Amino acid sequence: MHTALVAALAIGGVTGLTALDTAQAPAAEAIGSDTFTNPLAPDTADPTIEFHDGNYYMVSTTWDNKVVMRKAPTLAGLGTTKPVTVYSDTNTGRNGNMWAPELQRLEGPNGWRWYLMYTMGVSGNYGTQHLQVIESAADDPMGPYTYKGRPIPTDAWNIDGAYLQLNGELFVTWSAFAPDGLQSNYIARMANPWTATGSLNILSQPTESWEVIGQPVNEGPIPLQKDGKTWIVYSASFCGTEDYQLGTLEYLGGDPVLQASWQKSDGPVFSKANGVYGTGHNDFFESPDGTETWNLYHANARADGGCSRERSARAQIVDWSDAGEPDFGVPQATSTQVQVPSGENAPITAQVEGARWNLVSRSTGLCATVPSAEAGAALVQGDCASSRSRFVLDTTGDGYLRIVNAVSGTSLGPVGCGIAQGAGVVQTPFVTTGCQQWSVAQTTGGWSTLTSRTSGKVLDTAAATAAGSAVVQATANASAGQDWALRPAGSVVVTSMASGKSFDLPSCSTADGAILQQREYVGAACQGVTFTAAANGESEIHLGSAPAKCLSVTGGSSADSATVTQGACGIAGSTWRVLVGNDGVVEFRNGTSLKALDLSFCAAADATRIHQYSVLNNDCQRYRVSSVAADPVAPAAIAATASTRCVAGKAVVVTTVRNADEVALDATATSAFGSKSFALDADESASASFSTRAKTIAAGTVNVTAADPADTARSLNTTAAYAATSC
Repeated sequence: MHTALVAALAIGGVTGLTALDTAQAPAAEAIGSDTFTNPLAPDTADPTIEFHDGNYYMVSTTWDNKVVMRKAPTLAGLGTTKPVTVYSDTNTGRNGNMWAPELQRLEGPNGWRWYLMYTMGVSGNYGTQHLQVIESAADDPMGPYTYKGRPIPTDAWNIDGAYLQLNGELFVTWSAFAPDGLQSNYIARMANPWTATGSLNILSQPTESWEVIGQPVNEGPIPLQKDGKTWIVYSASFCGTEDYQLGTLEYLGGDPVLQASWQKSDGPVFSKANGVYGTGHNDFFESPDGTETWNLYHANARADGGCSRERSARAQIVDWSDAGEPDFGVPQATSTQVQVPSGENAPITAQVEGARWNLVSRSTGLCATVPSAEAGAALVQGDCASSRSRFVLDTTGDGYLRIVNAVSGTSLGPVGCGIAQGAGVVQTPFVTTGCQQWSVAQTTGGWSTLTSRTSGKVLDTAAATAAGSAVVQATANASAGQDWALRPAGSVVVTSMASGKSFDLPSCSTADGAILQQREYVGAACQGVTFTAAANGESEIHLGSAPAKCLSVTGGSSADSATVTQGACGIAGSTWRVLVGNDGVVEFRNGTSLKALDLSFCAAADATRIHQYSVLNNDCQRYRVSSVAADPVAPAAIAATASTRCVAGKAVVVTTVRNADEVALDATATSAFGSKSFALDADESASASFSTRAKTIAAGTVNVTAADPADTARSLNTTAAYAATSC
């Protein structure tokens, strides 16, 4: 990313560019377009990207103490989505100059987690840069994240880290100064995703003419793998020149930490062209359907753009030769219409990562739910405790939400994408069409409406009050049947949009009066948050260290900066309006004062107080809700009885099985005299007779197993007893 000399040069550029270069801002393009244009977003140097569970996730250099992530289901959406701070650091020695992040999903000591390795040092001192690693709490790229450590066991300057998985081992690659003074690429084995072990070996050095333009530089080593072959793609020459470009190292076999195991390309593989300059520090991602490899790199729109904040992320496909070698082509001119990655607009079913929400009807108190995990299942009202009543309110990146069922991974929209009054709402795979997108708007109290982008109609209970009754779309009429409380389901984590840090109490105190603050997420009990229903669509907020207590504004005060403390429920100031934005962020308004839950001065430090303040509509008052615990698995519901009777002088065991579930189940009854399988619709019963061929039998049981064919995790075993009999 930068040499030490670059740091001094770049700072001049950084200091003078406190605002984004709006000339590079992408044109607003509707989600679902067949094409996109580069650049994706301004001020996005050294980008890293992954496509996971229906969304792209992109992180880039910020120059400060924050790690900021963009999330959207389309590449174009990355340019319009709300950037989220997923981590910030105020610790001495690693509190500034964040650059060159690398996002990777790895199976670490804690299971599958997301790891962000990035470069950070002392704020304003670019000679102190070191690699840092943070780890996600669960399998969500957005975190929350916890700091794990510095992977390179040296105080020497080290930057631009990346993970390489090869031959069943995990390696780290990075850039540092070699003993001969050349900025070189390095490689080492890893004991875990935050600890390099063994020798720190030089991987490549800038020895070719195309690697020494401006300064001799090898940096940004990123792995590329396909069909059993491995390359390291790295950046060469000084980033402040128009000739910052990519070269490759191809793995030849042998020990990967040995320089002799790699062969450098004869020249650069991706360089300036078509008015695009400094085509350096990159990452790779697969298209949503897994059939294409894409190169995400940064570049400048002018030859003297330098290596500061004018650089922006751009994406284009990698071709492959008949011999299986990558062909990066040439940079496409700015604003060229580029075909979106394969599968981006195709039907996508994915367990989208994000907080789980209940949609609670004002008129019935029931939750929106689906009776099965099958595509096409209609949205109905039902039990809020059901796992199928959990939805992810996932931003599309352009001002709307898709409502994705947490069990099925499919999205809500009117039947056939219709606009008719009273049309039912069903779940189907996401296809980036407007009818699977919704906007949310507060009505009164803690209630909100959800409006279809295509039809302009709102979710409505159609005045039906029974469980199982349909939820439809209807013209807005300010009725209670169109109001919904959007409430986080189960235990969640609430983090600040400004700092990435979590709700917390000092020492996780269980005492009344403990003051709400923020802290880096560490999985402490007081960082788990649950929401329960209060009057007028509002919620009470409980921390996991004292779940029977509520967060409230001290004394029910209406004053700015009044503390929020833990204590009694059901008192003035103890209820909150949970307001979900169309960008996916959440704000909290106190039910008594109507003021906002506010991070004091937007500070990043641990122990910063979270209090109430007048509504400012800024990121100090915006939060992200995350689900880090596994979703509950709703057991299948089935009833069975067994009895005996005599037929032609022989004992017969009769078993009756009833499907008491809300969906079809496959059931099997097994006795000592045989077994019988049934496919039962909801509330359907069936019987099986087992001939014993004996006049007399002892008492016994029939074992009944049932499973949901659409969700194999939902199963149940039960037994039915029968008495002894003699015929």
